[in-house]
Amino acid sequence: QVQLVESGGGLVQVGGFLKLFCAASGSFSRPNRMGWYRQAPGKQRDLVATVSSGGNTNYADSVRDRFTASRDDNKRTLYLEMHNLKPEDTGVYYCHLEETYSRRDYWGQGTQVTVSS
Repeated sequence: QVQLVESGGGLVQVGGFLKLFCAASGSFSRPNRMGWYRQAPGKQRDLVATVSSGGNTNYADSVRDRFTASRDDNKRTLYLEMHNLKPEDTGVYYCHLEETYSRRDYWGQGTQVTVSS
């Protein structure tokens, strides 16, 4: 059973920095893609960034140049470094993993990020 557990969220002021972590456990196949999604109150869940097992990254336009997603497969951990945070970055951040061939996917429970102005 695959489990994804996020941590690192919190309250930060505008312009601040946070680093999110997603620890993966259980058995999942490669290649795969891991990513971060966020959901603001009353809105749909949107893509923030993804990292493939081959190291390719993809970012939403709104976070490009401010956020950096990375992964350490030895530690089975996905990271998201968030710089110059803005109020519109507020939301619940979810970790996601999709196995490339089977298309099986998994979600974490989410971690809250609140950016105050």
